[in-house]
Amino acid sequence: MSVSLDRVRELDRHDPLAGFKRRFALPEGTLYLDGNSLGAQPTAAREAVAATLDQWRDELIGGWNQGWFDAPERLGNRLAPVIGARDGEVVVTDNITLNLFKLLGYILERRGDGDGGAVLSEGGNFPTDGYIAQGFCRLGGVEHRVLPEGAELADHLDGVAVVVLSQVNYRTGRLRDMAATTRRVHEAGAEVIWDLAHSAGALPVDLAGSGARYAVGCTYKYLNGGPGAPGFLYVHRDHQDGGWQPLSGWHGHAAPFAFDADYAPAGDITRFRTGTHSALAYSALEASLSMWGDVDMAALREKSLALSALFRDCLADLFEAHGIEDITPPAAERGSQVSLVDADNGYAIVQALISRGVIGDYREPGLMRFGFTPLYLSFEDVWRAAMHFREVVESGEYREPRFHVRGAVT
Repeated sequence: MSVSLDRVRELDRHDPLAGFKRRFALPEGTLYLDGNSLGAQPTAAREAVAATLDQWRDELIGGWNQGWFDAPERLGNRLAPVIGARDGEVVVTDNITLNLFKLLGYILERRGDGDGGAVLSEGGNFPTDGYIAQGFCRLGGVEHRVLPEGAELADHLDGVAVVVLSQVNYRTGRLRDMAATTRRVHEAGAEVIWDLAHSAGALPVDLAGSGARYAVGCTYKYLNGGPGAPGFLYVHRDHQDGGWQPLSGWHGHAAPFAFDADYAPAGDITRFRTGTHSALAYSALEASLSMWGDVDMAALREKSLALSALFRDCLADLFEAHGIEDITPPAAERGSQVSLVDADNGYAIVQALISRGVIGDYREPGLMRFGFTPLYLSFEDVWRAAMHFREVVESGEYREPRFHVRGAVT
């Protein structure tokens, strides 16, 4: 290991994003490398939620006319620049699972295909995307296909109406070329729904520039919206006039408080809302999104890649000596995580690290994931996390029985 502590402290002194760490509340002594699962708490979130609690206490139902009701569209406009969208193209609502279902139904109705065409989901993708595609297809009598992991997408587009793809793979961290892939899908006569769960807030996303028409994502990972924070849905403004989405709840109605007997979808992004949302959850998320206007996304990407490179450089010799496989993609094809595989010991290694205050996560089979969130991780944090990893592995500390006990959530 050739990277010195003096060197990483020098990197921190010249880090243009260093000041953002003060905007987060992290437990003392914790090195948090799991922002790819749940982001840290912005310091402004507690005050924002408290203010909403006070508003609920003082204004009661009047709060719905004081910012609660229009929060899905307002927060969507705050989020839009972070993902390369425009005002009126993003709504913060529900979660990825429900929003995928909405878009599958909406796109297929909008296309008006006689035979409907097939839905193609991605092998090796986060399971909920495939699960919801399966469920939608069973309900609607639509053919469901799976793109084999590692296969060429272009070889599997014949007869396909909709493709569901993640921009960044949750296991490997591999980053797809959104523009090239979108163009390929459109040329084949299909539509693509992009899942931005592991890219929104982790790297620059350019939905409009890439020609994307549809996307979903979550806000509790790199966007730091809090546990269970609402998801979001993107539809390009030229594609918002296609009729119903299948979860036609009253908040997506053109006039929800007219209480008409029949549904009529709103004429804009609002049609993708469903029912009543949590004002408390939205206030915590808004506290985070209000910060993103100050973030230089190019600097964020540069630091993200530098942090993940530092972690790997510190441990490269250890991986080889202990049979740990580094499946992290090269920088140009990488999201904001490092992915390591130890089929026999991965779970125990992660648990031993957690006991030391180094928080990563584990996914079967044998995958250790470490997320690098540039707004609240310093170079010294990452260096120290790597030193803990080295000590855990070289000492055999992970072999202690307590680190092999499985919890309900891994």
